[in-house]
Amino acid sequence: MSRTQRALSFCLLALLGLAYWLPRAEPVFAVLFPGRDRLIYRQDTFVDLLVAHLWIVGVSSGLAALAGVGVALAVRRAWGRAFRPLLETLLAISQALPPVAVLAVATPLIGFGPLPALIALFLYGLLPIAQGTLAGLDSVPASAREVACGLGMTPAQILRHVELPLASPVILAGIRTSVTINIGTAALASTVGVKTLGLPIIIGLSGFNTPYVVQGALMVGLLALTVDQAFAVLAQPLRRWREPDGQETLSALTL
Repeated sequence: MSRTQRALSFCLLALLGLAYWLPRAEPVFAVLFPGRDRLIYRQDTFVDLLVAHLWIVGVSSGLAALAGVGVALAVRRAWGRAFRPLLETLLAISQALPPVAVLAVATPLIGFGPLPALIALFLYGLLPIAQGTLAGLDSVPASAREVACGLGMTPAQILRHVELPLASPVILAGIRTSVTINIGTAALASTVGVKTLGLPIIIGLSGFNTPYVVQGALMVGLLALTVDQAFAVLAQPLRRWREPDGQETLSALTL
């Protein structure tokens, strides 16, 4: 087991252990915050909040990954290169819009619930994925494409067998950044009635209950670390495509 895999195992066990321990941690919080009546968030179980948080992050990040990679591939084609500056401008605008502002605009139009939160998280997660895809494809050596053309590959085959494998570590890094950001941002979804790990934080802030805020923040932070380590484990097999001097690429092309 590699060091990254051990770190993932530790973070996962710590996350599950924290979700199990927090409802039973009243003696600890009584010492840390003396004189308070409500020390432990009990309106929902932390396991339920964790599952709900993962669902909204997973759906929004999955849609953002499909859209981000798709539009990046489109503007890399000959017929789409003219639209690349426009795409980069629109993505920068979407990233500049705070999720709270998107929620404030979308909620009166759509109503409370998951949909405005999904829209906000989708828009906020697009930029890192699209930029990572473009950067990954731009980093593919021209020599690798030339070898592929010399072997008689079509543009679609070059994309599938050469460009995407070589760009995959950078693409995955963009998705990793987007998902990690969205884990923290998804806590804001509780302001529009969505059940997430941000619920104890929002209730704690509105009720001046610091223990609630601490409990929610611990869960969100540990979840972000766990998912980040999971992406680090996923990235390990992809590194073989980024060997120096393109030796691995040339070997793959000639098989």
